[in-house]
Amino acid sequence: MKRKLQIREDGTFTIVQFTDLHFSDAGADPKGGPNERNLRTRRLMEEVIRAERPDLIVLTGDVVTGCDSSDPIRSFREAVEAVEASGIPWALVYGNHDTEAKVTRDEMTDVVLGYANTVAEAGPAELPGRCNYVLEVADRDGNTAAALYFLDSGNLSTVPGVEGYDWIRREQINWYVETSRRLTARNGGTPLPALAFFHIPLPEYRTVWELSKARGNKFEDVYCPPVNSGFFAALVEMGDVMGTFVGHDHVNDYEGELHGIRLCYGRATGYNTYGKEDMERGARIIRLHVHRRNFDTWIRLADGTVVRDTG
Repeated sequence: MKRKLQIREDGTFTIVQFTDLHFSDAGADPKGGPNERNLRTRRLMEEVIRAERPDLIVLTGDVVTGCDSSDPIRSFREAVEAVEASGIPWALVYGNHDTEAKVTRDEMTDVVLGYANTVAEAGPAELPGRCNYVLEVADRDGNTAAALYFLDSGNLSTVPGVEGYDWIRREQINWYVETSRRLTARNGGTPLPALAFFHIPLPEYRTVWELSKARGNKFEDVYCPPVNSGFFAALVEMGDVMGTFVGHDHVNDYEGELHGIRLCYGRATGYNTYGKEDMERGARIIRLHVHRRNFDTWIRLADGTVVRDTG
């Protein structure tokens, strides 16, 4: 039975976002030893979990680098060892690298759903990708206090003549709108406080930076889709999602507010991929407060530093 998510007695609910772990068996010790960069990533994850004691852990894609792994499923199992061993519920969305070679999203999802502590779901089969789902967080009386949306942002465009990254598709947007309407109706007509997690940033992530409405670091371009599918407009119209959380761009970690929604990057976690020499790996932390339409967020770095001026 899937574990239930519930607000703590102090009225808070804390989420740790790990992103872009990029576990791979490439670069492992030729004598059969482990990949040292994977071990560093795992140690970072264990330290963050121990320090923050979250209620939920979310992996926002590129858990593995599929094209570099001789066995992506084995790499995935190594990547989630620290998360599963913590005993804390965890969820995920896929990134563009997770199933790019040797494994399908269906096969990877079968692995995900086999873990005791995962609260991820395969999601409706008719939607593009896998793991499009919503989780509800209950208050102490068992009533739904918040909603957490998870969407598969795909890999590369499959539309002829359109190059670049894929986008959240119309079917997924319709599913989100219908789900949001249902939860709002059940809540007496008031939208629930909600968050959304996916891997590839929306075009609005570029906009919020260009408007100088963001705080944090931007050391590379925003590698968003070339097509704006209207997902952000749907979020604004429905009025429930307070913040979105992505990964993908490893040396961006800023967050900023646009039309009442906070657009947040995670902090890249994995060492087995590109980064910036003076930019520590880490994780983003999100704290919800029961029946309040806001959240706190900060970044915890590998060296233990806590950066609280990002939100």
